[in-house]
Order: sequence, then structure tokens, then C-alpha cells
Amino acid sequence: MDLTSITQQDGARVTRVTRAAHEMRLEILRMTAAAGSGHPGGSLSAADVMACLYFDALDLRPADPQWPGRDRFVLSKGHAAPVLYAALALRGFFPREWLLTLRKLGSPLQGHPHMRATPGVEVSTGSLGQGLSMACGMAAAAKLDRANWRVYCLLGDGEIQEGQVWEAAAAGSHFRLDNLTALVDHNGLQIDGPVSKVMSVEPMRARWEAFGWRVAEVDGHDVAAVLTALDEVRTVHGQPTLIICHTVKGKGVSFMEGKAEWHGKAPSSDQLAQALAELEAGKAAAARGGVAR
Repeated sequence: MDLTSITQQDGARVTRVTRAAHEMRLEILRMTAAAGSGHPGGSLSAADVMACLYFDALDLRPADPQWPGRDRFVLSKGHAAPVLYAALALRGFFPREWLLTLRKLGSPLQGHPHMRATPGVEVSTGSLGQGLSMACGMAAAAKLDRANWRVYCLLGDGEIQEGQVWEAAAAGSHFRLDNLTALVDHNGLQIDGPVSKVMSVEPMRARWEAFGWRVAEVDGHDVAAVLTALDEVRTVHGQPTLIICHTVKGKGVSFMEGKAEWHGKAPSSDQLAQALAELEAGKAAAARGGVAR
């Protein structure tokens, strides 16, 4: 394969993932507005990273969610369930129409992921700080079984204030879990305000490296950069990888971007209309070669 064909192939990957991320953002807004509750801010910030995972990196079979050879994903920041549900619906794990039932009585899409109710959800999460421990256990199980599947775990930057995260970080390094990749949605905000003021997690890179992890840093909204970082984890041996994804809370919606108040508040009908219009305008600008939000 020559360089031109490689470039074309990579361009197709970026286009596919970018389109998926756009659709996921639309669905995040629609479902939280319909529910009248939920967590749009941290879901929007993670949309590009999640699209890279679900529409490129993860080896999955939506028609067979329990396929033994599948890669495993753990949404440790479980309150960002809307971004996971959007990814699963668009990948075909369940009908897209389910999304508008978010948080409704009897819906399989609860406010936090429920492994017994939702196809494609590996573990129930929501109590922050626990996901990486579960991901370590899965990765260790794959090693013991000499299986080739990999484990990915998405954490919030406020979440890594939790002590259990660092116990898991130590375990991942100690057991040389090179089939484990953790990603941090580093949008700088948590429910109580800036992470740096609530309790700083810096220097983030140095801390994880001190725990024996290989660390990469990317712009979490640069799809090509995230895909490259995810490609590279497959070449790492003897240690787990952390990818620090620098993101913007509420990405793509002007009145949500960088606002902690949108951590756990649903848009009104008027706000939904404005947000959807902004996302569509951003998509159109990008198609013309302009600058999208």
C-alpha cells in the first residue's frame, strides 16, 4: 500500500468518526431535553473520544453483544451515560428510538449505565472512582485466559481525585496490563466547579508516569490525533497506557461550553433548538473548510 492510499484510508476513518460524533452530540441533546434531566456537559466533551472508540478502535459485534472475543469498554464516569447510549444506538446495539426514553420509568436507558438492562453495557457504573478497578480485573482476566481482546476505560478528570483510582493505577502497572487503556476526559470542570480549585489533579501526566503507566496527551476533539493515540497503544508492551484527552465541557454548544452549570442540567426546548442549530451550522462550516465550533 502506497502513502497516498494510506492517507486516503486515514481520511476515511476521520470522516466516519467525525460524522458519528456529530450525530452523537445531536442525540445527547435530544435525549437529555426529552428526559428533563441528565448530564449533557461531560457527555458532549467526550463525544469525539467515544466516537473514536465505538466507530474505529473497539472490536465489537452489535448483533452479538456477549461475543467472547469482543473488546471491553468501561464508562467509569457513569453520569455521562448519554454519550455511551448514543454510541451504542448508532452502532446498532439497540434501536435509536430508545434514546428518547432516557431516564423514564421502565426504560432500559437509566441515568447511569445498567449492565442487566442495556445491550452493550459491560458493567454498571455511576459511583465514581470504581471503573478503573473493574477494567483492571477484566484486563487481568484476558491475560490469564491468553485472550487477545483489549479493555478501555473512560474516566473524568474530577473523578481521578478518588483514591480507588490510584489503587487501580498501581495494580495496572504491577500486573503489566498492556492490554488496558485508560482515557481521561480532561475538561477541567466538575459539578462543584473547576477541578483545579476543588482538588487539583496536576501534574496529571507525571503522576500517572510515576505509577508506571505510559502516557500520551491529545486534543480530545482532534479525531485524527485520538485515533493515532489509540493505534499506538497496540504497540506498547509491559505497561498500561493512559491517554489524557484535553476537552471542552459542553463542546459544540456556545452557551454550554466551559460552564460547570451544564454538568447535570438538561436544556429547555428553546435551548435545545439553539443547540441543534449551532451543531448543524458547525458541521456545515467544517464541510466548507471553515472553522467549526
